[in-house]
Amino acid sequence: MFEYLLTSVSQLPPASIYLILFALPLIENLFPPSPSDVIVVLCGSIIATGGIDYLPALIITILGSETGFLILYYLGVQTDKKIIQAGKLRFISNESLLSAENWFRRFGFWLIIFNRFFPGLRSVIAYFAGVSELPVRNTVIYSTISAFLWNTMLITMGFYLGNNIEAIDSFFSTYTNIFLVLLGGAVAYWLVNYIRNKRNKKAGGEESNHD
Repeated sequence: MFEYLLTSVSQLPPASIYLILFALPLIENLFPPSPSDVIVVLCGSIIATGGIDYLPALIITILGSETGFLILYYLGVQTDKKIIQAGKLRFISNESLLSAENWFRRFGFWLIIFNRFFPGLRSVIAYFAGVSELPVRNTVIYSTISAFLWNTMLITMGFYLGNNIEAIDSFFSTYTNIFLVLLGGAVAYWLVNYIRNKRNKKAGGEESNHD
């Protein structure tokens, strides 16, 4: 798969490659299954052969990532919390809203800075940053930093690995596995706390009834 993608993309004219570098990160924010990260790494390999230039590729990729993030952030800002609290949105509950706001209160803009490093959760973070009404200026700054760090890493890795498809494949497999383990641990931690809090509330309610 990686070899086929590298061959296909490398045969395109530079303008088309730059367009892909803008479009795929943007689309990936809206439709997470998009293979944008893989393409960005492969474009790093193309930079090594002189097919495109490093700095324009990095800037265009950051712009694509940031545009996609801000679209979801804006959609979140436009979401009426009263509709969520009334349970009128099937894909988001009031509990999810409260949980997201709690996460942003606890971790603040660290979630934004590292959002690009969380495959599968980038869209969720961007949307809930808007729903939670995080300040626009700081959100733009930190999400741009995130896009810069992540895309610099991917392009640089592709540049130095070149055509070493096995190494690229190994990186994504290892990174995905580590992320899934950490995500599973975070979910388990959240569930334990959720169940514990629910039991404590129930116990408190029973004590009040006895009084």
